[in-house]
Amino acid sequence: MRLWDIYYPGIPDYIRAAMESPEMRRLQCVGMNCGCEYTSFPLFRALREPYSRYDHSVGVALLIRRFTGDARQVLAGLFHDIATPCFAHVVDFMLGDSMKQEATEGGTRDTIARSGRIQALLAGLGLSTDDVADYHRYPIADNDSPRLSADRLEYTLGNLVNYRFVSKERAAWMLDALAVLRDEQGREELGFVRKEEALAFAHGALETGRIYVSEPDRFSMQALAMLLAQARDAGVIAMADLWRDEPFVIEKLYRDGRFREEWRRYRRYSRVVHGEGGIVISAKKRYIDPLVDGLGRVSSLDAAFGEQVAAFLADPLDAPLLGE
Repeated sequence: MRLWDIYYPGIPDYIRAAMESPEMRRLQCVGMNCGCEYTSFPLFRALREPYSRYDHSVGVALLIRRFTGDARQVLAGLFHDIATPCFAHVVDFMLGDSMKQEATEGGTRDTIARSGRIQALLAGLGLSTDDVADYHRYPIADNDSPRLSADRLEYTLGNLVNYRFVSKERAAWMLDALAVLRDEQGREELGFVRKEEALAFAHGALETGRIYVSEPDRFSMQALAMLLAQARDAGVIAMADLWRDEPFVIEKLYRDGRFREEWRRYRRYSRVVHGEGGIVISAKKRYIDPLVDGLGRVSSLDAAFGEQVAAFLADPLDAPLLGE
């Protein structure tokens, strides 16, 4: 799923050069849907198109280019997922971090520093590794939830279109109402200049947030995390393999008879049931409460949205889950 053409007209040469580095191209085979798209759950089979970390990262870079024009911030956004492992946050689940989903965030600086191609590009732009290795430095690129940043904006619009909640044209309509504003503390933040688009976006983001913690999503991620851990413990894969790409890891699973069948079983999952022997699976809850210029945040403007967010956050996600 690529919305690049609505984010920015064309791809500047320096972004294209960075996109073509081997470290970035690896992300073409690392999915945004954390392995869920390999299952047979109707929710994921209905996805409009494949959506990779590469698609997302380039989208983030183009959005930052649209709103700032600053090459440091643009490249920091482009590289923010450069060290993401196969199946992305599944590896966080595997490492016991389903709530924050930050266990795999390390490695960005080292990956950038080791890349001769990226280092040559940075030198030509007069930039250093430090300028681009931490997108958390730049509030338009990233900030604390539930504020809006280019990272959250891209995956929200991408998933709204990919899960068929909105058309590409509707996504462009929301995007065109955005500008760089100042938050309650005077910090830069992406926000809306019109209320109608802000409400539509906030409610849409909450719908995608519900998907990220839906029973099929949580079950799929935990089931795949357990499969990968078992394959690691059996010596079928190594942890380092998870920083290759997904076809590579799947091929290694296929070479072993037991894990070939486990992978096929994972792919057949199509329904979640509650019952004895199931697993209680917690997960990070995501929503966005964007600013509206001169009016405050959506939660203060739309009581229904505030109530829906409160109910979403209060859900204990405590049902034991089994897959069929």
